[in-house]
Amino acid sequence: MHIEKNMFDNIFNTVMDIKGKTKGNVNARRDLKIICNRPELEWDERRSNVMPKAVYTLGKEQNRRVCEWIRGLKFLNGYASNLARYINMTELQMYGMKSHCCQIFM
Repeated sequence: MHIEKNMFDNIFNTVMDIKGKTKGNVNARRDLKIICNRPELEWDERRSNVMPKAVYTLGKEQNRRVCEWIRGLKFLNGYASNLARYINMTELQMYGMKSHCCQIFM
């Protein structure tokens, strides 16, 4: 179950573009030149100090809508815990989810 939690955390944090928890770091962007042909995602440090935003990451408004949607989810009693308590609306991120909740969410 911990493998599912790690996978969920990696995917969710990358899509939500949470600072410090995403896997789209500088080294990953440099590897894109070698591994695959995605010039729109490559980072050229000579041109700019800012990495281009990946197409699979959400913007701030989209993050807010996802967090509001998760806060509104209702499950059967005993099936899953209340996911709303894992949402931080000021930082627009999830934290503290248990392995079982991550597995249900996936």
